[in-house]
Formats: sequence, structure tokens, C-alpha cells
Amino acid sequence: MKHRIGLILTGGGARAAYQIGVLKAIAESLPRHAHNPFPIICGTSAGALNATALAVNAQSFRKGVQYTHNIWRNFHANQVYRTDAVGVFNNGVLWLSGLLMASLGFRMPRQISLLDNSPLVELLEEVLPCEKIQQSIDAGLLYALSVTASGYGSGQSVTFYQGAKDIMPWKRTRRVGVPTHIKLEHLLASSAIPFIFPAVLINREYFGDGSMRQIAPISSALHLGATRVLVVGVSHDDDYDPSKREHIGGHPSLAHIAGHALNSIFLDSMEVDLERVSQINQLVTAMPEAVRDKLNLKHVDVLSISPSQSIEKIAERFAKELPWTIRVLLRLVGVRQHSGTSLVSYLLSEKKFCSALIDLGYHDALAQREKISAFLDVATPVSGEMPQ
Repeated sequence: MKHRIGLILTGGGARAAYQIGVLKAIAESLPRHAHNPFPIICGTSAGALNATALAVNAQSFRKGVQYTHNIWRNFHANQVYRTDAVGVFNNGVLWLSGLLMASLGFRMPRQISLLDNSPLVELLEEVLPCEKIQQSIDAGLLYALSVTASGYGSGQSVTFYQGAKDIMPWKRTRRVGVPTHIKLEHLLASSAIPFIFPAVLINREYFGDGSMRQIAPISSALHLGATRVLVVGVSHDDDYDPSKREHIGGHPSLAHIAGHALNSIFLDSMEVDLERVSQINQLVTAMPEAVRDKLNLKHVDVLSISPSQSIEKIAERFAKELPWTIRVLLRLVGVRQHSGTSLVSYLLSEKKFCSALIDLGYHDALAQREKISAFLDVATPVSGEMPQ
């Protein structure tokens, strides 16, 4: 069986800038003109945008990372959603009135979201030529790219994939794999954070952020044929230490609740799946070979890289970088200096915050350079840093 390394890039809004730092360090460990080292790339939410950027630039991994790096390093919130007073006010009023209408039993407006992400549509049209995905596949530089979205009608986690002809669709409880030509609509659907960005119609169903109901995020890479998997997450391990509970001094604000909900959507399922894969690997190792073959169970090497520092605390330092209109909006829903920063961390698409996350990802990956090189089965890293 041919060994294929799968790369999984998780969701998390602006937090996905961290992934670029990790990828930058990996690119520097490879020969300058090396092709994409990940035959299978799986992205969800903002991670789907990074994944697609790698897929369309598969001929040169370093070039693809640098291309995406330049975008994140110079990001502004107004490239993702409208930050002008009119746009924020209109959407805010529509959002609140829609919730009121729904509570009174009236039919909700066709599209309702807290923010208008039409600038993101324009940006993706400019920077991600999705037609190049098939070119990478035809050239043998990519085996498969997948983008996961959540169906609001079916309740299924749908992994849209584009890849080699021998990949078979799959169907499991609440999750399916569907072959397609990945387009802009799939990326917008996968990154449509619930309540914040509008749902996207694909064929006959509206879809939202792929992190919702994604109960087994590693499985997509395995279904696509990965034999080992590198996961780049956006959750700091100490964020959920029960011994560090803080007294918040009263009933949680709407922002605090929203941040808690987004954390459960974006972070929890991957952590649970990593634990599950580890337990299965231990079980497989303890099994006699004949039993493993009969049950068709295989050991799957998984390497996970995640932030060594709390992204929420980093977001606290840069919250003032948000446009004043968004700061006012967030303050209205309860964001304060030390409260609601989890919500801020998903929306803080400003270059100072993104640069800080890129730097963190870069140094976290450098700290595991030998482990990553061994996992990718490459020689000792070569010198020659990419531009900052």
C-alpha cells in the first residue's frame, strides 16, 4: 500500500493564521523547490481557505505557503466582513429583528447574520483560483483536497472532496463524503460561522461552518487514503484546565456565551478525536496480527501541533486593533477587557494579531522540527528562511 501523508487544517476564524506559521517552518525544512509534501489536504472553516491555497500552489510548497503568508500578514477585518458604520448597523438591525420575528413565530428573513461577509467573497475570487485544483491533481502533485461543511437541512457533516478517480464516496452516521469540483461556494459554506456569517446554498441545501457536527475530523483524511496524518490545531492545551477556573463575577454575557459556543464548535471535536485515535492505536498495537487483519484495523500515525500559548490572551492584547464599529458592536453584546475575548479571537482578522499567531505557529513548529522531519521522512532541515 502506498503511504500518503494527510494534512488537516482545522477551523477557527482568525485563529487559522497560526497554521501559516507552522506551515512556514515546515516549508523551510524542505528543499526550496519541493512540491507539496501532503498528497491529501483536508480543510475546515478558515482552515479550508488555507488548504485550498496549498492545493492550487501544489507545484511549489514554499511558494504556496509564502503566498498565503503574505495574505495573512497584511490582513484587515474589512477584507473579511463589512466594517463600515452603514454595513454594521444594517446587518445588526436585521439580525436582531430576525431573532425577534422568529421568537414571535414569524418567518425569518431569507438571509440573516450578524456580519456581512461580502468582502470575503471578493477576496477569495481574487486570490484562490479553484480551477487550478484539478491541474494539481492531474499533475500528480495532489491526491485529494477536501472541504467540510455542515448541512442545516440534513444535519450531516458533508465532506466535499476533489481528487483521484479511485477515491470512493463514503457514508457514516451523520457524515458523508461527496465528490465534486470544489468552488468558491464550498469555501464560503465551510467558513460560515453560525450566527455571524450567512449560510450558503449548495445544490438544494444551505450549509454552514464545517466545524459544526464534525464529530470525527480526522476520518476524512483516512477515507481519502491517508496512512499518517499531521493535524494543525488552534487550541491551547491549558485553555480547559479546570484548576484555573476564574470567577467571572455574575451571569455570563452574550459575548461570553457566544465564545463558549464557538469553542465547543471549533475546538472540542478535534481534541476528542485525537484522544480516540490514540486509544484505537493502543488497542491495535495490543492485538494479534490475525485479529487486526480480520477487523481491518490499522495503526495510524498522528502528529498534532497546537499553540503553546493561549490565543485568547493574545487576542486581549490586540482587541483594540478592530475597527471602532466592530468594537462598539462587540461591546453591546458584552465584550469587556477580560471577558468575551474568546469571541474576539475568531473575528480579529487584523494584521498585528495574525502576525503574532503566525510567529507563534512558526516557533512552535521549530520546537518540534526534528519530530516533524521524521514524520515527513525528510532529511535534516536546510537553511534559508522565508521572508518575515
